[in-house]
Amino acid sequence: MHNRFDSGFAPPAGRPLGAERRTLAVAELIATVGLTLGTAIAAIVVTAGMARAGVGGDVIGDEGGVFALALLLGLAFIVLGGFTLLPRGCPPRH
Repeated sequence: MHNRFDSGFAPPAGRPLGAERRTLAVAELIATVGLTLGTAIAAIVVTAGMARAGVGGDVIGDEGGVFALALLLGLAFIVLGGFTLLPRGCPPRH
């Protein structure tokens, strides 16, 4: 016997969505907005903490070029990591 657990916002495997579409869309919208706000608030708090501590001047010192290169590489890794989340196409549902 195959035991399958459905999770997330998708409907159960054997049943298409019916009248729940609007409820599902609202739930996904609320989850997206909540995650976006939480990420923004966390970034603001961390940035404010760093600005208050004055970490930048002590860490960077005379190595501004190395810091700029490290920042550029970090941003490139973030962008490339974001590309892995893009959908490649819908696989056929069985």
